[in-house]
Order: sequence, then structure tokens, then C-alpha cells
Amino acid sequence: MEQAEIRVAGRGLMKATLFGDFRIETPRGDLVVLSNRRAALLLAVLCLEPGHSIDREALARLLWPDRFLAQAKASLRQCLLDLRRKLEEHGIDCLIVSRGEVALSPGSMVCDLFDLEAGLSSEDPEAAIAALLAIGNRPLVQGPPLNPEFEEWLTTRRDHVDAQLRATISAAIRNASKATGERLLEAARARFPTYRTFNRAAHQARIAVLPFGQVDSVGGNFFLADGIVDELSTRLAGINGIALAGRTSVAAVIDKGRTLTEIASDLGVGYVIEGEVRRDEQGISVRIALISGQSGTEVWSDWLSGSIEDFFDGRKVIGANVIAAICRALGLTASPAPSRKMTHDREAYALYLQGRAMIQKIGVEGAFANGIAFLEQALAIDPDFAECWTALANAYIMTAALTPSLERVAQSAEAARCAERAIVLDPGQGHAFSILGIHEWTRFNPARALEMAFEAYARDPNDADVCSRLGSCLLYLGKAREALPYIEAAVDRDPVYARNYAMLASAWLSLGEFGKAEAAGQRMGDLGSPAFWHSLALIAQGRHEEAVQSYFAIRAYVGTIIMRPPGMPPMDDQALDSYIAFAAKGVCSGKEEDRAAYCQTLDGLHTMMPDPYDSSIAFPAIWMGHSDLVMKTYSECIHPANMFGLMSLWIDIDPINRTIRHPGFMDFAERIGMVEAWERFGWPDLIPTDPRRA
Repeated sequence: MEQAEIRVAGRGLMKATLFGDFRIETPRGDLVVLSNRRAALLLAVLCLEPGHSIDREALARLLWPDRFLAQAKASLRQCLLDLRRKLEEHGIDCLIVSRGEVALSPGSMVCDLFDLEAGLSSEDPEAAIAALLAIGNRPLVQGPPLNPEFEEWLTTRRDHVDAQLRATISAAIRNASKATGERLLEAARARFPTYRTFNRAAHQARIAVLPFGQVDSVGGNFFLADGIVDELSTRLAGINGIALAGRTSVAAVIDKGRTLTEIASDLGVGYVIEGEVRRDEQGISVRIALISGQSGTEVWSDWLSGSIEDFFDGRKVIGANVIAAICRALGLTASPAPSRKMTHDREAYALYLQGRAMIQKIGVEGAFANGIAFLEQALAIDPDFAECWTALANAYIMTAALTPSLERVAQSAEAARCAERAIVLDPGQGHAFSILGIHEWTRFNPARALEMAFEAYARDPNDADVCSRLGSCLLYLGKAREALPYIEAAVDRDPVYARNYAMLASAWLSLGEFGKAEAAGQRMGDLGSPAFWHSLALIAQGRHEEAVQSYFAIRAYVGTIIMRPPGMPPMDDQALDSYIAFAAKGVCSGKEEDRAAYCQTLDGLHTMMPDPYDSSIAFPAIWMGHSDLVMKTYSECIHPANMFGLMSLWIDIDPINRTIRHPGFMDFAERIGMVEAWERFGWPDLIPTDPRRA
């Protein structure tokens, strides 16, 4: 900070109330009345950015955006002088003002927000419970709007604070006793009425809804079986006491010719729901049955009949009757069904179901493009179909992450546009928030990404994708210990989805649990996916020859799950085998000469490939600790295909840890926005504080 024009600090401790109407009190509890509203808001801004200096020009533009800059800066100067004078009347000297910046002096303020955060982080959360109940749902710094610019800044800051509180509350509940955790959860709902935290209680009924059979003697476009499964799944997922298997895992096991008990075992569920839809000239009849996963016996069943209009227009009736009956059979009380803003157009609904089914066909050539086409047709019919907008957003993200493309950032932006539209139509679209979080990484804004991931979880904690994306975002930031429960919840709900085991293996590797990481990596391979993380777990245990063999086994997936980098010509089989053998030695052999040779090859590929940021470059660069290439690649472009590699940065074994130990790592982390995220949400497991300030 430059030579101060005004520097007075430390003679009095200011007490600030940030929730509700902004208030300042003296240590004795006397109210400091600030009649100048801009002066009060200026002080509120400083209180909301403790420990940070704020640029004077930015403050001037924020508080006086309708004035010329010179006038705004003059107004700011006068405002600061008036504010200092008023505070000094009450013995409070807390401002540090230079020619370029303004800040509060360290330790000059206590406030309700700090007290709440401290209580949540302590071993005694009683004060936090009282504080949560006291602040209720009052927003930060409430009051009439000042100007659009300030309101936009304040809205963003409110989102930051609420996201941090949700994260801290979640950690406090996890660490508390059952009774205290329940009281914390009740207090949290005073501020966040829809607040949920994942529940790993053993008494949860674990259920999988299987695809319904259909018998149609009429012909034509018949989508009702998929629609009933969709409605049942959505409603059951919103009930406390039920853990629903994810659609991805159900789709993975259903076509393998297994019995119901075998399917239940594969999915780790205690019950399955199956059914059949029949249509003839007289109407439609539906059989729905709840089956014990252990014995295969029927626990409950029912028949429903009527016209297609009865079923389509009466989804809520079906839900209320059937869900209540299933809950009774399970000994549960049905909670209120989640509100769904579905389409009223049958054709749009049929196209939506077809499009979403196509997006689940990972690895099938053309499936994502066809899925997008179906979803766009549905939205052309009904542009207010919120869930279809979310499905389309997910389709674009999946396309960017899993198919060869030179437009990955643009596809991510299109996904964000669709997700934003979904949220405008229905703010309860939790999955849409998680997709916005992915896009924020491409904008080098991981703090906002984590906010969106927590916001998604607050709205839809039972969605396996929402859990996994929150867990992955925490992993990218090096917070494996905090990420692990969310990843385990994702695995729990989607146990036949290989991607979840990659995250689980990475989390265990980051925590030094190499045996558990090996098991997760092996499970990934058992599910028919390239098990890179199995190789990393073997490296961590010094089993380099086995690691080389494990890595080379990915050869079987090239051309299917592993796509050729976009714009690159195909290799013949001999050349491909030679390259993968070369890569396997470079990553896994433990020999420095093999590592150096492959690092040099990656440098060459980075300069000549159409997508120099492709995961085929970024991932092995991380695994070999090729620090310069890692930092260059991710400083220039983060997209949905390469960001998944960031979770491997935090494995504390040589050579992977050479990147985080590089002298330039913290500056790199600053450039891509990680430091801001750490300052807001806590530092990573391996870097407890900013080493540049030590």
C-alpha cells in the first residue's frame, strides 16, 4: 500500500451488524448513526471484504456510477473524510486510506458474520445455532437499492457468503453428534428453508426404478412407460429416507440379462421398482410393483388404468397415490412432492425423454448430437420447458467433455446459456446450477464455480450428478478431505458409473490412502473404463512394472471411450501400440529418462495439435509433474475435457507433486482464480495458508 493520506487505527473495536439493516456500534454498544447512506454502504463494503484493500477508483464507480470519474473520485474523498470524522467522534479509528486503496485496519472489527463462521468452525456449535436462529433469513445489508451497479455487486457478495455458510454448515453437521447435527440442520433451515445435507443413515431405503416394459397394440408414438419412470424417479428422489440409484447406473446394468436380485446387488439397493404399460383401443393400464432386492418377492403392487390424457395430465395424481403407497410399504412418511414445472405438450415431452435417453449413451457415436436434436425440437414446441433446458445444458457439457471438439469452451458457454434459461423458468433446477459451475472454471472463476456447486446441492442433494460435480469441484481445489463425503454419496447413488470411481480414487490418493485408491481404480476398470487412476495408485505404492502394464491396458479403449484428439489423423495399430507403450513408461516406470522423453514429446504435441489443451496432453503432464507445461496449459485454457485432470494435481507423490511444489505454483493458482476460491472457502489440504505471506 502506498504512503497513506489517512491512517488511523486501533483505538476502538467496531461492532458491525451485516445481516439485515447495516449497523455500527461502539464497544460499549452505543449506536453510530451514519446519516450519509453512501458512507454507510462504503463502510459495509469494507466490512464485507475484511483483510482486503479495495481500489479507490472501483469504489467510486460502484457508489457514483452516474458521475464522471473525476467527480466520483472527489465524492469518494469527501465521503471518506466525513466517515472518518463520524467514527472518530465515537473513538473508532479503523480506516486505512492511501492514494489508490481503502481498507479496514486488521483486527478493528467484530461482526455477526464472523461470529457465526467462528461458531460453525468450533467444536462447540451452540453459539452458531443461536446465531443462525437470530439472523434468520435476513439478507446481507438489506435496504432500498442504490444503483444497478452496486446492487449487482451486493447480490454477488450475498451469493458468496451464503455459499460459504452452506459449506461450513455442512462440515459442522458432519462433525457434530447426531443430536447436535439435527439441531444445526433445523437452525440452518431458518436461513435456507430448502437446506439439505446428504444422509448416510443406515435406515435409508435404497431403491432403483427400472425401465418399464410396454405392450402396445395401437402403434404410433408411445412414450408413457418412460414418462412414468421419469415421474416416479423424480418424486422418490425428493423423499427423506429414500436413496435412489442414479439413472446412469441403472442404464448400465439393465441390458446385461441379470435377474432382479442380481440387478439389486449390482446397484447396492434393497428394493427395485418394475412395471409394465399396456395400451389398446380401450385405453391404458399400468402395473407398478415394489420388489425386495434380496429375495425377489413382491412387497407391494398396484394397477392403474385410464386414458393417455388421464396419465399425462394427471401426473401429480399418479405421484400422490403411488408414492404414498410405496412409502407406506417401506414404513416411511411421504414428504411433500417437489414442484415440477413440466410441459403440457405430449410431443415435447416425448422428444425430451428420447433426447435424455440418448445423452446417457456415453461412447456411442452420434448419440450426443442426436440427443441435442431431440431436446431442441422439444424446446421449439415448448420454450418454457425448464427440465428440458437443463437436459440440453447437460448434453452440451457432456459433448464438450467426452467427444473430440475444437469448440469446447463455446459448447460450455452454450450449456451455461441453457442452464440459465432453466433456472429463470424454475429456480429449483439444482442440476442446472452445477452446470453453471462447470462453465465458471472455463472463465477462470473457481470461487464462483464452487458457489454454484453448493447452490446446486442445496436445491437437489439427492441427484448423483450434483453430488459428483460438487465433489469434483472441491477436488480440483485440493480439498479432498471435504470432497470425499460428496464423492462417496455420488458412488453410493450411482455405483455403476466409472467416472465416480476416478474421483474416489483421486480423493484417496490425495489423502494418502493408496490401497483404497487402488481398489477404486480397479473398480473403474471392472466397469469397462480406462483405469488411469489404478495406474497412479500402483505408482504411489512403488509398483512401477504393474503400473506400466495397467496403463498400457488403456489401448483397448482407444477409438471408443478414448477418442482421438480433435483434428489429429488416425494412427495404424502398430504406431498406436508403440505410442501407448512409450506413454506408459513415461508416466509409470519411475525412470527419469522415460519421464523426460515423454515430457519432451508432450511439449512437441502442445505446439502442433489443433487443441493444444486436450486432455491427452494435460493429464499426462500433471501425472509426470511437468510443471511448466501444466501451468502453461491451464493458464491459457480450461475446458470441460481437461479440467477433470486438475484433481490429480494434489497427489503428494513424486513426480506428480513437482507442480504444486514449483516456485511459480502460487502465482499460477492466482492467475486461474484458485487463490480467490481458497481465501473464500478455505485452503487446500496440502497448503493450509498462503505461503507467500508466511
